[in-house]
Amino acid sequence: MMTGLTSMIETRLVNYQDPADREALLHVLDIYSRDPMGAGEPLDAEVKSRLCDDLARFPGAVSFLAWSEDDAIGLINGFLGYSTFKARPLMNIHDIAVVPGFRGFGVGRQLLQAMQAHADRQGCCKLTLEVLSGNQPARQAYLKFGFEDYTLDPTAGTAMFMQKWL
Repeated sequence: MMTGLTSMIETRLVNYQDPADREALLHVLDIYSRDPMGAGEPLDAEVKSRLCDDLARFPGAVSFLAWSEDDAIGLINGFLGYSTFKARPLMNIHDIAVVPGFRGFGVGRQLLQAMQAHADRQGCCKLTLEVLSGNQPARQAYLKFGFEDYTLDPTAGTAMFMQKWL
């Protein structure tokens, strides 16, 4: 892999209606879904059939793809939220994925920079994301980018992400 790879990467906003962008988004997200740090299995066909249309209709959804020539090599999906403590919007990064073979060369950083610039234009007060505790390479990359564990009062501990399937 070339050391100057990031200078050859183009990061672009996804048009959920564009067939090439749709295919690329689903391709990279499926690779991420199959990864042990994703779901560990391919995206469901039903999800693939409606995801891009759903994202196009979902207020505040935004995605960027990283391209190396004609190949999509990275993806970041975010959703506009709101901080009641700051009375301003925030951007939650829901997915960030880099295709194996392109990891460790700054592609994720470029995707984060694109999302941060978009969040700045939206007047957001912060970026948020979740990361598995066992995914140390991603955690270190996020820390290096400036993310921190979420704490209001250190004596109360750090926030923990929880879920309940419906």
